[in-house]
Amino acid sequence: MAGEVNVPKAELHCHIEGAAPPSLVRKFAQRENVDVSAIIDANGRYIWSDFTTFLSAYDLASSVFRRPGDYAQLSESYFRMLAAEGAIYGEIFISPDHATAAGLSYKAYVEGLAAGIERAKAETGIEGRMVAIGVRHFGTTAVEKVAKDVIANPHPLVTGFGLAGDEREGHPANFAKAFRMAGEAGLGLTAHAGEFGGPESIMAALDFLRVKRIGHGVRAIENKALVERLAEERIVLEVCPGSNVALGLYPVLRFHPINLLRRAGVRVTLNSDDPPFFHTTLGREYSQTAKTFGWSPEDQRAITRTAIEAAFCDRGTKERLLARLDSAKT
Repeated sequence: MAGEVNVPKAELHCHIEGAAPPSLVRKFAQRENVDVSAIIDANGRYIWSDFTTFLSAYDLASSVFRRPGDYAQLSESYFRMLAAEGAIYGEIFISPDHATAAGLSYKAYVEGLAAGIERAKAETGIEGRMVAIGVRHFGTTAVEKVAKDVIANPHPLVTGFGLAGDEREGHPANFAKAFRMAGEAGLGLTAHAGEFGGPESIMAALDFLRVKRIGHGVRAIENKALVERLAEERIVLEVCPGSNVALGLYPVLRFHPINLLRRAGVRVTLNSDDPPFFHTTLGREYSQTAKTFGWSPEDQRAITRTAIEAAFCDRGTKERLLARLDSAKT
């Protein structure tokens, strides 16, 4: 089948706390004496019913990670899993607000995650980077604090800055200062938009935040002029089809607009978002999308190439990754 070829993969959109397997959350919850029975069922699956309850489950699951070593274990296990699926590069969204809530400093949080990424790289060769995100429903001050913390505590693996959280709250204009600071510090910029917000949310992110990547962005399909703009300006969409279907944006994958966007010249990538919450993995995103839309191995390699070209890493790393992609051709 079209999706079963082991094409090298790359991921730009995954929330590291949202990648925590329920088994690991249970383990740390037991240690911290936190009751997670409301969000993990007897079969070891996350429990949620809509976007609001998903966010609540995500926050509770995140709260049990309280030590740098917890985060090292989480990032190492995730990057090892990515590598096992054929990924050569991955970026994770990191949430300093969740670390603060758990009692960890930004520096300790990042160092823990970095240790896990480095261990996974030593074992598998996978490259990893981190994108620090502000949470829009925490407000302007909180998002600006994240930007300031990232700038004040530079780390070679923290190469981007983004905006996530509930798209229904906070206009992008409110966060323009945070993005200006991050951009001036040399960080790559991305923002969630066009998931629960319509095409106007994407336009606002482009106009006020000056981003070159959009997290999700799929609802651009509802506005022909916006689709043309995305193609013309070479904006990259971090598309998460499994997440979009799980959260009810589209009833089934074949109705998802990723193929229409791609055919219209928009640069798209494939990503898993919060994989165990949505019963997906990066490998599954590649295989299911290829199978549904008839993408060839070459189409899938083109998706990976787009992700590497849009990655928030240095030119030398990109060239090495592209060489690995090209050398894997069958």
